[in-house]
Amino acid sequence: MRTVPTGCLSLLVLGMVLLIPFFLANVVLVALGKLGLGPTSSGLIALGIFVGGLINVPVARIEQPEVIEHRPTRLLGLGRLLAPPVRRRTHTVIAVNLGGCLVPTALAGYQAGRIALQAPSALWALGAALVLNVALCYYFATPVPKKGIALQPLIPAGAAALCGLLLAPAWAPPIAFVAGVLGPLIGADLLHLGDVANLGAGMASIGGAGTFDGVVLSGLVATLLVPGAL
Repeated sequence: MRTVPTGCLSLLVLGMVLLIPFFLANVVLVALGKLGLGPTSSGLIALGIFVGGLINVPVARIEQPEVIEHRPTRLLGLGRLLAPPVRRRTHTVIAVNLGGCLVPTALAGYQAGRIALQAPSALWALGAALVLNVALCYYFATPVPKKGIALQPLIPAGAAALCGLLLAPAWAPPIAFVAGVLGPLIGADLLHLGDVANLGAGMASIGGAGTFDGVVLSGLVATLLVPGAL
């Protein structure tokens, strides 16, 4: 039996790792294209999601009765070189992530406005999908000590896609995206902000995982699950 040289395996693994960003970018562009966006708009929004995922905008702070530890977000394992591995502070910072929260929320708002102008009869379907997803996300979201609020993104993604297909098939992609984004944002993050003070986390960032955050993933996956485009 012939074995593959270790060097070849290393090159193969490295090649796969290098291809991951291109694969993710293609998936994002396909999902955005199904929302009726052109190549230029899709590219700019995808860039905003990827690059903006590195930017957290502080909006508030909650004082803690004792010192807590905070581990800064690490990009590709470079956190040890760019920042101390552990920071200690006496408060929890509430922040919003540019790429994981603000960009997809703005796009969801645009899609909702588009539905209101071009298909007002589909607004009830959008409202029903949103209410259902907010309720599901609130129920399934789990506060994790020292971390934040955890939610399996396939739950809101599947529910949003199903609602879009059943309630308004002609407008399923934008309905699925709006419900997929705002469901986790409202149900998992905003309605659970009261739990953040008791988690002992140094930072609670809404959309803080950037491209891999539930807000982004559920919106994009919901859109990909729906066939067709407008």
